[in-house]
Amino acid sequence: MPSHRGPRIAEAIREVVSSAILFEVADPRVKGITVLHVEVSPDLRSATVYVSLMGTEAEQKLSMRGLQHATGFLQAKVAARLQTRSTPVLSFKRDEGIKKSIEISRLIDEAIASDRRDPKPGETPAVADEETDD
Repeated sequence: MPSHRGPRIAEAIREVVSSAILFEVADPRVKGITVLHVEVSPDLRSATVYVSLMGTEAEQKLSMRGLQHATGFLQAKVAARLQTRSTPVLSFKRDEGIKKSIEISRLIDEAIASDRRDPKPGETPAVADEETDD
């Protein structure tokens, strides 16, 4: 019978870490961070927290360093919330999924715009719908 404990613990960790990042971490480097999801190992001894970072590449690196520096504080918050025999060891990873989806969306928009500008030989150019003032 599959256990629902892992996903429940992952969700609790996500809630605690995201709340602590927003309201309790005093490190000025820790900003523009969104906790997306958490994966907990099957033995519940480690948890990987996937985060999305805002800003330039340098700002993102600075935020990750600040986040790694605050790991002990965040782990203490998780331990207080979970109240289990052992607390999963937290590690943080950047989730590039949002960045990749934005890039793919941009490429699709460029391809559509290119198709509208440059019709293939023998095709008529696409005509935009004209707005009417009715």
